[in-house]
Amino acid sequence: MLERTKAPTRGHAPSLPTFEGRPLANPDEPIFDQGLAFDLETVIDRRRMLKLLAYSGISAGLVALVGCGTSQASPGGGVSSSSSATSGASTSGAAASATSCDTIPEETAGPFPGDGSNGPDVLTQSGVVRKDIRSSFGNSSTVAAGVPLTIRLAVQDASNGCKAMAGAAVYVWHCDREGRYSLYSQGVTNENYLRGVQEAGSDGVITFTSVFPACYQGRWPHIHFEVYPSLARATTPANRIATSQIALPKDICDQVYATEGYGQSVANLSRVSLQSDNVFGDDGGVDELGTMTGSVQQGLTVDLAVPVKSA
Repeated sequence: MLERTKAPTRGHAPSLPTFEGRPLANPDEPIFDQGLAFDLETVIDRRRMLKLLAYSGISAGLVALVGCGTSQASPGGGVSSSSSATSGASTSGAAASATSCDTIPEETAGPFPGDGSNGPDVLTQSGVVRKDIRSSFGNSSTVAAGVPLTIRLAVQDASNGCKAMAGAAVYVWHCDREGRYSLYSQGVTNENYLRGVQEAGSDGVITFTSVFPACYQGRWPHIHFEVYPSLARATTPANRIATSQIALPKDICDQVYATEGYGQSVANLSRVSLQSDNVFGDDGGVDELGTMTGSVQQGLTVDLAVPVKSA
């Protein structure tokens, strides 16, 4: 809906008209004549909301009522949604039909997977199946420091109308606050923190407790994951059915990287964008950009719907 602010009072500059919270590029022109860049941003925002609705179980019929918004940082450091539904939520998860049910983009596992495909193999180690991945396990108990982050992935069966994929397993890994990968990077080769496997319940949701990763040189802040058909088969990358990454929103990265311990990430983030990133750059990470809630002070949560082909 086009929103026009009240006439300015004396001593204040006039406010520009907005659409869904964004100032119009050409305020004197109608909403359908704001230019290609404005139109593309609107389409991308709505596509992300449809995926969020499918994840959260909001009824597809509410789409027209609540509008389409994106998660954004509030001035106080928290994260809020630009639109929300206060009633009519469905707990059935049937809203998957509101999306195109496209599979999550296939991405590289990178040089530090730790799944046995490139040196170290954490998948066969006792203790890797866990929810809290902040500490190492086995011969070490070192805990990775950083802003608390909960990672929630909703695994959906794209071969079956994006219904919840109960019993699927996900292996997650990412760098630490200093940009290092356990098992590989200098100083942490004897650690295996920030790596773990979980099995989805009947709702297809998998949750990990972690810390917010750094931005290291040349890459947009991200989290790696592999999807397996079952926990029993999550022991070798030969059995994986999808490999992808979560892109983290810039506004939240800016907040996190202003805190202690993330200093180098500020400079690294200034030299990369979603469009220039060698993984997300083909489409700006539209299908992999996580939705953030929470706050830096109390802990953040990133959500992503993950449609995969079960067969």
